[in-house]
Amino acid sequence: MKNISLIFNAVLLVAVIVLFVLVCRLNKIHSVDGAMYGPDSTLSVQLPVAYVNVDSLLLNYQFAIESNEALMKKQEDSRLDFNVKARQLQNEMAEFQRKLENNAFLSRERAEQEQERLMRKEQDLQQLNNKLSQELIDLQQKVSEQLRDSINSYLTEYNKVKKFELIFSNTSNDNLLISSQRYNITKEVTDALNSRYSKKK
Repeated sequence: MKNISLIFNAVLLVAVIVLFVLVCRLNKIHSVDGAMYGPDSTLSVQLPVAYVNVDSLLLNYQFAIESNEALMKKQEDSRLDFNVKARQLQNEMAEFQRKLENNAFLSRERAEQEQERLMRKEQDLQQLNNKLSQELIDLQQKVSEQLRDSINSYLTEYNKVKKFELIFSNTSNDNLLISSQRYNITKEVTDALNSRYSKKK
């Protein structure tokens, strides 16, 4: 998470530099065709930049919603499977302890065999836990990559028409402290992504 924050901050720094250069260029422009004026002008010029509020997009993008639900279901199924096996092992261990205390084993060797079996089962359960955790991490990364590819693919097509110099990603207002709503293209992008996704289904 820290690396992502550093990357976003680096992107933001580059964007601020580019904006500074663009504004400096705009201030030097004088009236050529009546559309743009010099530094003393009151004419408002919209910069060729936009931003997408990623939190809002992910909350409203159907593909993101369905992917998140599938991920949650997988997590719940994994937890349920693990908990059932853990409970079974716990019951077997309690039964072993009860038999041991009541001298219910035919021999010491039989008691040791049962103890070893339970220890192996406990190790298997730990390995299952690790495996399920890794599967969830892998699935989460895969879903994140699919979402990122889907959004970036659309934005590439979208920008062929819009011709923005920069499109920012704004997450929890981390990258943009103050911004005008006229640069916010989140709803337009979300609607288009949902429309495209519904056609693929």
